[in-house]
Amino acid sequence: MSNTRKLGGEYEKLAATYLQQHGCKVLEQNFRNRSGEIDIIAMDGETLIFVEVKYRKDNAAGNPLAAVDFRKQRQICKVSDFYRLTRGISEFMPMRFDVIGILGEEITWMKNAFNYVG
Repeated sequence: MSNTRKLGGEYEKLAATYLQQHGCKVLEQNFRNRSGEIDIIAMDGETLIFVEVKYRKDNAAGNPLAAVDFRKQRQICKVSDFYRLTRGISEFMPMRFDVIGILGEEITWMKNAFNYVG
């Protein structure tokens, strides 16, 4: 496993713990299919959330919250469709797409970071 992937996994675990501390129930981590991966899938009350985690050591590479571009959003949406289909989750269940940005030691949770992209 590369150091980058290992480091990413550590920050995803940190983000999952952060979500749990804020009342979410983590259902899956690193859910994958051919289309891509979703870092964290959780329930926030009655809402199913799909969470992308981005880490930056500092602002030199830009704000981590801005790192989820349109291509990545579309990929996450495709994987979310597969997840809901394979888990038998109703299309009427409320869901949203969030981003957790970790900048150094600071964690920011952006709810509704983007809308569904079909």
